[in-house]
Amino acid sequence: MWAVLVYVEIQDQEAGRKMLEEQIVPMVKGSPGFVAGYWTDLGNNMGASMAIFDSEEHARATAPEPGQMGPATIKNVQVAEVVASA
Repeated sequence: MWAVLVYVEIQDQEAGRKMLEEQIVPMVKGSPGFVAGYWTDLGNNMGASMAIFDSEEHARATAPEPGQMGPATIKNVQVAEVVASA
């Protein structure tokens, strides 16, 4: 399995939450190879997510590019192999 880790800075909390629930989660959930996803509020207008995919190819195909995305700025994106889970 492979994970896509995304860190964002949220400029508008209400709009960001709405976009997450109505657009981002359904889009990621419908992506090929999707296994599971988690989105978190880190406080201080920061958020992080981890989406798990069945292959590196599917993970990389779904990983967003850093930059502005509506009410948030994608600060960092990493694709990493999952080496253990519980």
